[in-house]
Formats: sequence, C-alpha cells, structure tokens
Amino acid sequence: QVQVVESGGGLAQPGGSLRVSCAVSGGLFSIYSMAWYRRIEGKQRELVASITSGGKTNYADSVKGRFTISSDNAKHTVTLQMNSLKLEDTAVYYCNVDLARVIGGFTQNSAYYWGNGTLVTVSS
Repeated sequence: QVQVVESGGGLAQPGGSLRVSCAVSGGLFSIYSMAWYRRIEGKQRELVASITSGGKTNYADSVKGRFTISSDNAKHTVTLQMNSLKLEDTAVYYCNVDLARVIGGFTQNSAYYWGNGTLVTVSS
C-alpha cells in the first residue's frame, strides 16, 4: 500500500523560514510528479508548487521567489523550502504524488495519492 507521509512545518515568525518534506513508500512504483498543496482556513485547497520527475517546476504566483520545491527521485521524497514567510502562508500543507504502481512486473494506471497534511503557522 502506498504511503505518503509529510514532516516538518510548525511555527515561524513573519519573514522566517520553514521546511516541509514528504516521503513516499510502499511497494514498487514510478513517480511522475510531486506537489505541495495548502488549505488556508475557510478557503479551498490550492496548488503551491509542483515538480515533475524530470525536474520541471511550477509555482503559485503568491509564493514565487519565496518557496522552492525540490525532489530526490531515488529516495522518493519532495521538499518545500519556505522563506520570507508571510502571515497568509498559514495553512495545512499537503503532499500530492502522481504515481503508477508496478505490480507483478506490470505498470498500473497512474493515480494521485495524498498525505494527511502538516500545519504551518506564521505568527508574530
């Protein structure tokens, strides 16, 4: 069974930095892309940043220049480095992975898997 587990997050002051990481495990699989979403209280979940297996990145306009997404394909991990944090970055951050499981030597159709989320609080 595929597991997506986030770590990191916590409390930071405005202008500070935090890092959230995500690890994928459980059997054999091929990862096509990984992403971070966030859900700000009272709002819908939104894409923060994504990265393909080839290293192509995409960022929400609100975090460009402040957040950096990176991945380690061999370790099946993705990290979001968050700098110059703002109060409005306070949210639950979710890891999302697009992968295809390999079962009995056959690659299955890809599917999206989610972590349970990790809370990032920016407060003075």
